[in-house]
Formats: sequence, structure tokens, C-alpha cells
Amino acid sequence: MIHESDAATSHAAEVAADAFLRHAGRGLLLAMYAAIRSLKLYPIENATAQKSLDDLLVASNGLIESQGEIEVRLSGDFIFVNGTRLRLELDNYASFSHLLAIFRAVDLGALKVKHGTDRRDWQIFLGVLLSVIPKERDPEKVFELREKLGRAGITRIDVEPTLESEELLAEEEKAKEAAKRTYSLGVAVTKDLINSVRMGRTTSVARVKRAVQSIVDQVLNNETSLIGLTTLRDYDEYTFTHSVNVCILAVAIGKKLGLQRLQLYDLGMGALLHDVGKARIPVEVLNKTSGLNDDEWRLMQTHPWLGVLTLFNMRAYGEIPYRQIVVAHEHHMKTDLTGYPKAFRPREQGIYSRIVAVADGYDAATTRRSYQTVPIQPDQVLREMWENPRRGYDRILVKALINLIGIYPVGTCVILDTLEVAVVSAPNPDGGQLNRPLIRIVIDQDGAGVAPPGRTENLGEQDASGSFLRSIVKVTNPDRYGIVVGDYFV
Repeated sequence: MIHESDAATSHAAEVAADAFLRHAGRGLLLAMYAAIRSLKLYPIENATAQKSLDDLLVASNGLIESQGEIEVRLSGDFIFVNGTRLRLELDNYASFSHLLAIFRAVDLGALKVKHGTDRRDWQIFLGVLLSVIPKERDPEKVFELREKLGRAGITRIDVEPTLESEELLAEEEKAKEAAKRTYSLGVAVTKDLINSVRMGRTTSVARVKRAVQSIVDQVLNNETSLIGLTTLRDYDEYTFTHSVNVCILAVAIGKKLGLQRLQLYDLGMGALLHDVGKARIPVEVLNKTSGLNDDEWRLMQTHPWLGVLTLFNMRAYGEIPYRQIVVAHEHHMKTDLTGYPKAFRPREQGIYSRIVAVADGYDAATTRRSYQTVPIQPDQVLREMWENPRRGYDRILVKALINLIGIYPVGTCVILDTLEVAVVSAPNPDGGQLNRPLIRIVIDQDGAGVAPPGRTENLGEQDASGSFLRSIVKVTNPDRYGIVVGDYFV
């Protein structure tokens, strides 16, 4: 039986513990705010900055001695220290609001401080925190913060993402896996189609349609994940991966132009089947490592016509619309009709054919093939497609491709002014910063490799003075550094 006096004593102890946590918790957060402010204003050796770190250590040690460890957790507009909600008062409201803004910017859900944390730990933690604060909320930053703390050897201070960030990360992982499945399906279906045509077997057009529908749906839902996979340019599987890459790029361009889902299905089918005529070209000509002679080149130029005949044969089953046949016929004609096959009467290259031509030209030039052992760097390919009218591409569609993948396209390997080496992962979401893409660091400042998927950075980020934290110095060949670009997208 519990006596009333014991219950009263227990209740009084709980009240006292809560009061202590509120008081000590406020002291910790105020000391943290003061230290952040000092480190922003003064160099680390400044006496004010040093004192602020000393005060922060005293505040944290006081809590740790009583509680064993500290957990500062955010929930909405509230801050909890070891499970006790802090009551904000007018005289410290501005300080707490500033801390809340910083934590929210990096999507930090909880800060954990363990026994033995020293002054150096706090100094490094706050320095790293200040280095990753973005201009706008970025759920990725909490993971970057955690990674940088680990690399700095900080084991007694840890951070956790908000539940929303964890859910977002899980969604991103799901999207990546879905993109991989879609890409693999596209390659498998294309391989089966080409091999069936070579052997004179009938093929399942329904499977091709399903693969294209998956690609369209994936581009509409998560364009970045799928476009990243176009960097998986397999030398041995070029015929198949090329068709899938062209399909992905063409559909993404079509989306950029505002085509509707059903139109994108038609465009995607045309793109996936554009080179089906090559299945009737002898393999020894397709895979020849030296330049083609005149007879072999004339034979290669027949693949659009062979594609038309192949698709007409499939159309006997009522499964291939005319649009796909036209794309197979026209994709090498060029806008001025100086390409092949030769046009015998005035005509205008169809819009689907022009889109596929741009996607086809870009992917072919940036891929290592039997007769092109060194691929051209993506930025050079775009420049050539844009500036050289003899290439015969629709400049509006080339511009759409540039807007889609950026001036530095996905997969471009770059050297930064920080001496880091990176791979471009996506264009900058800010359309006005096409020259400052999102990147993944693959070699750090010390020359050490960073394991896939690399460390994500935004080249649009600036410091307090308005200077960019990183800038591209030049494009480089990933082979020089032993980098397999595709590894950073799977």
C-alpha cells in the first residue's frame, strides 16, 4: 500500500526534475545559440568565440551529470529536452526561434549528446552545422551533417532526421528501385525484340508496350531517377541500352514540351523501336571496330528502311501505329532533309522524329561504342548539337534537352575549385542556374575516393558573403580517375 506522503514526495520529485530540465534545457539552448552567433561573427581564436564554447560545455556537462545524456528533440513548434517540453518566454523567444529555423533548414529532428563530449566536439559540430545550412529547407542536409560528423571523428554528438525526412528518404529509395526495375525491363524487352527480328521469330509487341508505359509513368513520377540511369551505357549491350536511353530522353523531352500521357506513349514506342532495322544489319558490320568502307556505310544507311519493313510486318497484327513507322524512317533525315534516306519530295520531318533524332544523337555521341572507343564529353556534345547546323537537329528541341539535363548534363565528370572531383547528378532546380548543377562528390579534397552514391552537393549554394561554396573549373574524363559514372546512379 502506497502512503499519501510517499505519493506526495514522488510527485514533488517529478516536479523538481521537470523544473530542473526546463531550466537547464533553456540554458543549454541559449548557450548553443550564443556559440553559433559567435562562430558566425568571429574567428575561432577570438576570445568571445572561445568563451561561448566554454559556456556551452558547462551547460551541457551540467545536464549530462544529472541525466547521463542529452536528447534535444523537435516536434512541430516545440522543443523537448530529455522528454520535457521547454516553455518559451518572451526574453528568449528570438534565440529559440533562430535555433528552430536552423534545425528545420537541415531537417534535424533530434540532437543527442553523450557523456564525455568535450569542447572540441562542440566546436566541430557547430562548425559543420554552420557549413551545411541551406538557404531553403533541404531534407538531404541532415544526412550530410551526419556524414561529415562521422568523417570528422565526432562520435559523442549525433543527429537524427525528422520523421518526414526519413519517410522522404524511404520514398526516394523506392523511386530509385522502381527506376532500376523499369530500366532493366526496357533493356530485356529490347534485347528480346532485336534477337527475335534477327532470327525471324514473331515477338510480343504487348511486352514492348508495357515496357514503354513503365518508362513513361516513371518519367512522369520521378524523372531524375530514370535519367540518371542513362549513364549506365554498357559497351557490350550498346544496341539495347541505347534504345532504352533514347526512349527515356525522348519521353522526358516530350514531357518538357507539354505532351500528354497518351502522346508520350506513342513517342516512347517510336523511340524504343527507332533502330529496330539494325537487327537486319549483319552483326560484323554493326560491331566493326574500324571505320566502315563505302559498301558497309551504304548498308548501314539502309537501317531506317529495314526498320520500316520490320514494323510494317508487325503492323500486320494491328499492333504498331503508323507514327512509330514514320519515326523509324525519318530519325536520320535531318531537319533540312540532307540526311538519309533521301527524300524524293518536299516534306517536313515529323515532331516525334525530330525529338527522337535529338535523343538519339546525344546518347550515341556520349557512349563508347565499337568504333568510338572514347566517348565525347556530354557538354561538348550539347555544344556541337546546338552550334553546328550541319548536324541537322531542331534547335528548339536541343534547347529543350539542355533545359532538361543542364549545361553540364547528368553523368558529366567535373573538377571543382575545391580540388574535389564530382559527377553531375541533376540540373539545378533553379532554372536560372543551369551552370550550377547538383553534383555527387566522388573524390574529396584529400584525393580519397567517396563510395557510391557519393556526397550530394548543390553548386548553387553560397556562403554568408554571397560567394559560391564550389564552382566547376573544368570537365574531365572519368577514366583518368578510374571512375565508373554509372556506379553513382544505381
